[in-house]
Amino acid sequence: MIYTVTVNPALDYVMILKKMDIGQLNRSSRELHYYGGKGINISVVLNNLKISSVCLGFVAGYVGEEIERGLNSRGCRTDFIHLEQGCTRINVKLKEGGGRETEVNGNGPYVEAGHLEQMKEQVRHLKKDDLLILSGNVQKEIPFDFYAKLAEIAFSHGVAFIVDAEKSLLMPALPFRPLLVKPNQKELEEMAGHSISSLSELVGAAQYLQEQGARNVLVSLGKEGAYFLGENGGRYFLDAPKGTVINTVGSGDSMIAGFLSKYLKGESLLRAACYGVAAGSARAFSEQLPEKEAVDRLSSEIAFRQVQENMKYADNAK
Repeated sequence: MIYTVTVNPALDYVMILKKMDIGQLNRSSRELHYYGGKGINISVVLNNLKISSVCLGFVAGYVGEEIERGLNSRGCRTDFIHLEQGCTRINVKLKEGGGRETEVNGNGPYVEAGHLEQMKEQVRHLKKDDLLILSGNVQKEIPFDFYAKLAEIAFSHGVAFIVDAEKSLLMPALPFRPLLVKPNQKELEEMAGHSISSLSELVGAAQYLQEQGARNVLVSLGKEGAYFLGENGGRYFLDAPKGTVINTVGSGDSMIAGFLSKYLKGESLLRAACYGVAAGSARAFSEQLPEKEAVDRLSSEIAFRQVQENMKYADNAK
């Protein structure tokens, strides 16, 4: 079974306006709401790809109850830890005509040390054929090495795991050999400690994460696709399919779900990475998280090129 961890889930409330006037009464023309959080996104996409998973995390109050109800109604299993105080956060996103967007994100409920121990206990009960996904940021009161603690427990029990988080959360978990890390270029630059403008810098930064312990590194490069460094030594540029970008939120999460859907079926690492790019692109081309039919359709459009020493970084856009 796959277990996704969303430490600080949210209800994302999107309001679409023709124009917003600060300090005045504004009315939306349309509203949308999503059950937010990187782990939750991964579970929803996995469910769309006909793969079961269980959502772990911390929820509180009526918003937490709604997230749990909504996920269960979509066929996603949950095993959230319920907090006695506070309320799961609501993130408000205001989208204006012309593409301007304003976001106000909540902090989320306070998580006590005892709650963290409860989650560690959940991970201790995982079996060798399970897989754990640690993704997203955490509340400020949670220690920066919390993911590393969960990764250490998983590693000691022979459980494969994936980490997708900012530098301070991801780097301490690398010594425990995550199956996959999936930074975007900006995140990779932060982890490597320098900007990336050449092929050698991109390859070197991904190689650095692998040397620190990551088994596979999938770097999302937006409209240019992705770079994949496999534990089998494969190095590839993967082209993104063409399409109209509508919403990129959750594209990285969809990429992880797509990768796993093929990896768990025993397909090649390259095939898994290509399907991951298809899933991420399908998300970007839709208002909703992608369905299997859309991912399957785009997967036939994913071209790849093995990285050669004389290849330039810009070549992957050609």
